[in-house]
Amino acid sequence: MKFKGIINRIKNSYNYTTRIEKAYFAFINFIRLTLVFAMISSIITQSWTALFVTILVLILTFLPYILEVSYKINLPLEFEFISVMFIYAAIFLGEVHDYYTYYWWWDIILHGGSAIAMGFVGFTIMYVLYRGKKITARPSTIATFSFSFALAIGALWEIVEFTVDQTFGLNMQRSGLVDTMWDLILDSVGALIASSLGYLYIKRREVFIISGVMKRFINDNPQLFKINKKR
Repeated sequence: MKFKGIINRIKNSYNYTTRIEKAYFAFINFIRLTLVFAMISSIITQSWTALFVTILVLILTFLPYILEVSYKINLPLEFEFISVMFIYAAIFLGEVHDYYTYYWWWDIILHGGSAIAMGFVGFTIMYVLYRGKKITARPSTIATFSFSFALAIGALWEIVEFTVDQTFGLNMQRSGLVDTMWDLILDSVGALIASSLGYLYIKRREVFIISGVMKRFINDNPQLFKINKKR
């Protein structure tokens, strides 16, 4: 049943109407198409590790659809776009094409950007509970959770990097302890930015970057916030 729901969600993606939505969706599909070509190339060259990683990345690009069907929510298209881009940049470009070695700033951008994104995810989780009257919390408490959530995800990612390095003989952690500590510092900075913006959003409702996305998320998921759809 869930698989059928995911297929239907993918079909519904072709119903986007605005120019920006169509542009987002076209770019996401372009990314998936490059992964398919990369899989074919890996088979021809018998690069089986690259093939396995590319297949994994392609599957992960559909993760937003899986989350929507599993939890019966509607995620903003920006979330899907950022998720796909991060997965593609971190795993496919970073590991398969060795961007981490060629570009020293690649790891910095990915860790900082992902920490901000995860901070917003943590903020959204708490904000849903807060607006849905399921919890009573101060804005500072919600911001603290957002910060902690992003930092926890960053720490888990370091565990993933260590596990992959030990299992497949890769070098995701580069210089080991030094790389890990700088990654966690970047995660902390990104988490602080996201939690601060979330705090300001609760206080003012109008904050650059997140106001529009949050408004669409609330309107598309009235069941989470116990509000009337017409509102």
